[in-house]
Amino acid sequence: MSRRARLPGASELFFRKTTDIAGTDGSSGSKPRVPRRGSPRVKHDTKITVYLSQQELLALEQARLTLRAEHDLRVDRGRLVREAVAVMLADLEVAGRDSVLVRRLRSDGEEEAEAARRAEEGGTKETVA
Repeated sequence: MSRRARLPGASELFFRKTTDIAGTDGSSGSKPRVPRRGSPRVKHDTKITVYLSQQELLALEQARLTLRAEHDLRVDRGRLVREAVAVMLADLEVAGRDSVLVRRLRSDGEEEAEAARRAEEGGTKETVA
C-alpha cells in the first residue's frame, strides 16, 4: 500500500461531467428522460463520428455564422449539432409518425426505392447519393 495520497487528475478538476440522461432517481420501470435541449459546452463522456458532405458542412458553418452575426449567439459546431439532434428527438417523441424526422427518412427511402426500380427497368442516368 502506497503512502502517497491519491490526487484527482486535470479532467476531474477542470471539467464538469454531463448528467446521466436517464436521471439518478433509480427508477427502472419508467422511460428514460430525453433532454429537451442540447447539452452545453462541457467535457462529454461519449463521442460519435458523423461524416458530412462538403455542402452539409458548409451549411452547418453558415448556420453557425448566421447565429453569430444576426442573433449574437456564439456556438461551436458541436453545440449546434447537439441542439439540432435534441430538437429532432423531441419532435419524434411528441409527433411520432408525423414527426419531421420520420417524414424525411420515409421520403428518402421512397426516392431510393423509386431510383432502384427505374434502374432495374432499363437503366437510368440518375444516381442516388
